[in-house]
Amino acid sequence: MLSHRDMQEAERRGRQVRSIYVYEAPVRLWHWVNAAAVTTLAVTGYFIGKPLPTMPGEASDHFLMGYIRFAHFTAGYVLAVGLIGRIYWAIVGNHHARELFTLPVFSLAYWKEVITMLKWYAFLIPQPSQYVGHNPMARMAMFCGYFLFTLFMIATGFAMYGEGLGMDSWASHLFGWVIPLMGQSQDVHTWHHLGMWGMVIFVTLHVYAAIREDIMGRQSIISTMVSGYRTFKR
Repeated sequence: MLSHRDMQEAERRGRQVRSIYVYEAPVRLWHWVNAAAVTTLAVTGYFIGKPLPTMPGEASDHFLMGYIRFAHFTAGYVLAVGLIGRIYWAIVGNHHARELFTLPVFSLAYWKEVITMLKWYAFLIPQPSQYVGHNPMARMAMFCGYFLFTLFMIATGFAMYGEGLGMDSWASHLFGWVIPLMGQSQDVHTWHHLGMWGMVIFVTLHVYAAIREDIMGRQSIISTMVSGYRTFKR
């Protein structure tokens, strides 16, 4: 049974915890589906660029690379369609849903907050500022490292996909211009493969920053993308 002092301490701690609803259900669902799609694309893309050794037996008995390519193409569709849906929700959802697609580059206050977060990530200040949505540094990373990067990967990926479907395919009509713009098909392959490693680096930093902020920033990050609520602790 709690003592009177323990009860007062519990009440004091309770007053120091605030929860604010930030991410709506469609945003959270998109986040985790998108994470699965990116993971699938990275793994299958690696094996497409560096195929597995020859399988034993007759070649007609195996369709391993075919399955890998199918998974890659399917995940690519999920990524592209999911991004379209995410853009739609940025229009109809709350203002936090729009942070991924906008960047207040002409705001001096924004850049001051970016510098503050840089100091926080560099361990130069003891505590960061608290933000209900993305912090300014994370907002820049998501816009440049995810949104623009994903547009590049979709454009180059479907440009190569259109080569297999044929010149009369929808993919060739929409993205066929990418190949002559970048030089030739092999150049697109190379940049798309390098883009995969860029995405892997971004995801690694994203996960690290989320876990670090959860532990050191005294505010929920990972659980917010599950429940939708951001919790601040002091």
